[in-house]
Amino acid sequence: MKKNAAEKYDRNMAVNNNSDEGLRYIPISTEGIRLGGFAFCSAGETLRRLPDDPALSKAVNILAMHTAGGRIDFRSNTTRIWVKVKLQQSCHMDHMPDVGSCGFDLYIGEPGKSFMLGTSRCAGEADEFVSKLNDYALPGNMQNFTINFPLYSGIESLLIGVDKDAEILPPAPWKNNKKMVFYGTSITQGGCASRPGMAYTNILSRRFNLEAYNFGFSGNGRGEPEVAQHLANIPDPACYVLDYEPNAFPEGIRATLEQFIDILREKHPQTPIFVMSSLRFNREISLTSSPDIQVGYLAESARFQQSVVRKRRKAGDKNIHFIHGGKIAGKDWHEFAVDGIHQTDLGFFVIAGKMEKILKKVL
Repeated sequence: MKKNAAEKYDRNMAVNNNSDEGLRYIPISTEGIRLGGFAFCSAGETLRRLPDDPALSKAVNILAMHTAGGRIDFRSNTTRIWVKVKLQQSCHMDHMPDVGSCGFDLYIGEPGKSFMLGTSRCAGEADEFVSKLNDYALPGNMQNFTINFPLYSGIESLLIGVDKDAEILPPAPWKNNKKMVFYGTSITQGGCASRPGMAYTNILSRRFNLEAYNFGFSGNGRGEPEVAQHLANIPDPACYVLDYEPNAFPEGIRATLEQFIDILREKHPQTPIFVMSSLRFNREISLTSSPDIQVGYLAESARFQQSVVRKRRKAGDKNIHFIHGGKIAGKDWHEFAVDGIHQTDLGFFVIAGKMEKILKKVL
């Protein structure tokens, strides 16, 4: 098979990181750099989304090494930003860009006004790479930067390249110290966003200027009480969003949902909890012959979840809410998946917009 010639005829398609001469590389534990998105570890430690716990399933313990939702923020007058990274486990997939699964993206600007500036690029299925994040030199004035971490890989080591004489200062503060906590599936984890910043949890974190914890475990968001116990140990959560039906299936939701909520409520009796039923999947069209009809077992499962929320509200829990995932993406839902299940950037953008309106009423 002949090699794709696009990079030969379009220089923007080629990996060209030029030279990192004149940079100094600093660890993410450097004073002034804020690590976010990790509830159970700090900079300088192994980056894990959950503690290494033998009570958790083997799959969850492995997936907890993926850095979905991880980020660093800092202010600097650097004109260039690079990353030098060694991945703990790289995850190259045939339906998700490597920038999303194994790479980084860079945002610049103040909270609520930031914009994406660039992404990492590497040739082939590299486990180690050095890459620039901004194509063109910045003016060198003091600005706020965010670097989002890979959605489907772990990080063995990470250094940030900045100008040799650049200052590193603390970033703009979060709105407050509360954390948005998301639990769910591969879609929650960010599959299959083209770059990390487009996972819906990262979009919502930017829009609310709140730290977000992403506990999406691809194929393994099954509502285990051991996971719920760890999530309940997070201090001062802004909210919990439970979006795990696609992995638990309707029977798993019936078996686990009420206990999962009970565990969270024991430590956080007033924290808003959002129970979100499954998004629509394109295979439903094959079963119903119409994009307008949700397949029966999913519609019934949504009704069950809604009934759980109604029962608890009737019993006095006014801070629990139901989100109908089958309706959240609107009539064009069938256009938003790369493989009939996992979302494109457009799907994540639409979902985040709808969820923003729902969460804003409560938060």
